[in-house]
Parts: sequence; C-alpha cells; structure tokens
Amino acid sequence: MSAQPVLKKNKSAIKRARQTEAQELKNRSIRKKLKTLHKKVSAEVAGKNIDGASAALKEAISAIDKAAGNGIIHRNTASRRISGLSRLVNSISSSEAA
Repeated sequence: MSAQPVLKKNKSAIKRARQTEAQELKNRSIRKKLKTLHKKVSAEVAGKNIDGASAALKEAISAIDKAAGNGIIHRNTASRRISGLSRLVNSISSSEAA
C-alpha cells in the first residue's frame, strides 16, 4: 500500500514485495480486531456489566497474546494492554463490591 509502487528487478525482490503486501493486510486486520475487542470491553465496563466485561476481557486477552506470539505487536505492548484492560474490569468489580 505504498504511495508509488517500485518496480522490482529480480524474482526474489518481486516475491518479497508480494509477501510483504499479504502480511501487511493480515496484520492490519488483526490489529483492527484488537481495537474492536478493546472497545467491546470498554463498552461492557461503561454499562457496568461485570459478567459481560469478564467474558470480553477473556476474549481480548486471548487475541492480544496470539498477536504478540505472532509478532504483530510487541510483547511489552501486549502486556501493557492486558494490564490496562484488567484494571478497567477490576475497577467495576471493586466498585460493585464496595
């Protein structure tokens, strides 16, 4: 998806460009899914739905871990996102208990 395609001169460069384009599409869709799952958790927390938030959190953690394992996001980024989402869900759990 570069602004102007560069004409490659040899077979390996042409193949590599083709592979890169396919990987970019796949990675982009996975990143978009992560954002959607984050919004889903946030919406459940905003609605004070503890069960829904916990289920959404579980799904989000799984997707984030898979993305980090495949190198789509850095492992520290994955850890930070999981931590933030967990704190968000725990905030409604503790406010309900109090």
